[in-house]
Amino acid sequence: MARRAIILVLDGVGIGEAPDAAAYGDVGSHTLGNLARAVGGLHVPNLERAGLGHIAPLVGVAAVESPTAAWGLLEPRSAGKDSTTGHWEIAGVHLARPFPTYPQGFPAALVEEFARRTGRRVLGNVVASGTAVLETYGEAHQRTGDWIVYTSADSVFQVAAHEAVVPLEELYAACETARAMLVAPHDISRVIARPFVGVPGAWRRTANRRDLAIAPPAETLLDALAAAGIPRAGVGKVDDLFARRGLEGGHTADNADGIARILEWLHGGPDGLLFANLVDFDQLFGHRNDVPGFHGALRAFDAALPQLIAALRQDDLLFITADHGNDPTTPSTDHARECVPVLALGGAVVPGPIGRRSTFSDLGATVAEWLGVPFRGCGTSFLSTVVR
Repeated sequence: MARRAIILVLDGVGIGEAPDAAAYGDVGSHTLGNLARAVGGLHVPNLERAGLGHIAPLVGVAAVESPTAAWGLLEPRSAGKDSTTGHWEIAGVHLARPFPTYPQGFPAALVEEFARRTGRRVLGNVVASGTAVLETYGEAHQRTGDWIVYTSADSVFQVAAHEAVVPLEELYAACETARAMLVAPHDISRVIARPFVGVPGAWRRTANRRDLAIAPPAETLLDALAAAGIPRAGVGKVDDLFARRGLEGGHTADNADGIARILEWLHGGPDGLLFANLVDFDQLFGHRNDVPGFHGALRAFDAALPQLIAALRQDDLLFITADHGNDPTTPSTDHARECVPVLALGGAVVPGPIGRRSTFSDLGATVAEWLGVPFRGCGTSFLSTVVR
């Protein structure tokens, strides 16, 4: 079947608190809604034309009379609010419990064992932002070569090292070691290599980040497509989130690079699935409560959207969605338990409401049906709602 589907995840671009937001401390979070109010109205004319204003009231975004897309809202069902959980849920897998987090740092025995296995001591073992931890420990790391280990409100074991002090391959190998160590009860969602460069007072994280996720516990959309011999491609960190199971490659430097890679695939890619993540919304702006930066990233994506639509073939379906919220207007710098938008675009799409769906997995089930595989995971396809 000569068909293609694109799942394009705008990382952190939620659209209102989930029904269970109170259990996560996220009452009032509404990434797009609060951002729109904070900037005096979103300026995203192409997303507006697609139908974004029909999903939720957003200052500056009208509910246009004749949208070009089908539109809807997806509720999170899986436990947790991180990127791994969100992407897995899109691909049909639900978690019964969230990944463990470490608000007081990691157990001493765990850190000591990591140091023993990697041959370098550890600085930090704190909860901190990536920029703050470099200011605190960067100079000592440069002097000693010790790893900087830290975490956040997410389930992550992050290892920072200066590229001129520790070779990248050694950093990556250390993160592989950590990944092998971090099994239940410390089955942390992701181990993240955080290379940086610079000098005290002017540290800069590089684009050589690498994420090592725990493997999904059940069959995913990617597994089902692989078993059927249907090609799969990734853009951004998606391959890392699935532990490279059923998907290869595609790391990007930023959103602009990601959009260029998506366009490259659209113009020359094979049939099958492209699963893409644009991370700047979350990584650069949501976690830093940078309201103008977040709005600027949305405007840049909106400006690129016509190129993406123009590159679609007649039998392409493009789904624009998100994996969680990351409201830059709240005091928290953490992810938010939010619903996410979904817009379906393509020559076969009938513009109209998809409705409020009870799980992100309905999107993966829809893609599976479009690509001709029986997999539905934990979802229910809404293909008949969006396609002629």
